[in-house]
Amino acid sequence: MRPLTDHLPKPLLEVNGQRLIEYHIHALAQAGIREIVINLAYKGELIKEALGNGERYDVRISYSEEGEALETGGGIFKALPMLGPGPFIVVNGDVWTDYDFSELAEKQFDLAHLVLIENPEHHPAGDFTLQGDKVINRNGEGSSTFSGIGIYHPDLFAGCKPGRFQLAKLLVAAMDDARVSGELYRGMWFDIGTPERFRALDRMLAEMVPAPKLGNESAASSVIVE
Repeated sequence: MRPLTDHLPKPLLEVNGQRLIEYHIHALAQAGIREIVINLAYKGELIKEALGNGERYDVRISYSEEGEALETGGGIFKALPMLGPGPFIVVNGDVWTDYDFSELAEKQFDLAHLVLIENPEHHPAGDFTLQGDKVINRNGEGSSTFSGIGIYHPDLFAGCKPGRFQLAKLLVAAMDDARVSGELYRGMWFDIGTPERFRALDRMLAEMVPAPKLGNESAASSVIVE
């Protein structure tokens, strides 16, 4: 993503006049989710300066500072004490989607429920396969791509130790025990992994400017992974 990210972390890049991470915050607020934890790594202090305590978005934002990057699993594990004892939603800070988080907050699931999408051109092999409502660890033909959006029970992280580790390893172990459910989302989703995809999203959003509306309170909390 350089040179775009030479001075800014990806979540602060603006598309159609709004930061990527602000789209997530508005969508979570619209779903009634008011408690948000943001994991901070690369240039995280700029995210804190930009978003503050969340008052302007009608949410409460807390920050989990990783220091060195802990990858998704390690970052979530570090943030667990801030998330409470119940399930929590996770969304990657460098994607854009029109997914309705209120549906995710109401899911009944075991250890994890993942939002999958049809494989984009840049990731044709996919990540996992959806069989009925269960997600299995198989990519290739018939597979789908993990969107970076899911809802998790804290028990998924039982036995983990502080430090850097991948979320995928925990998910695969839970899949082997048939404890991960999922859904295939066919709406809009962009992975902001290259300047070209970033510019394509910017052009698309310039033609459709959503007006976020705030909803009712939800029991779920959420974490945005930088």
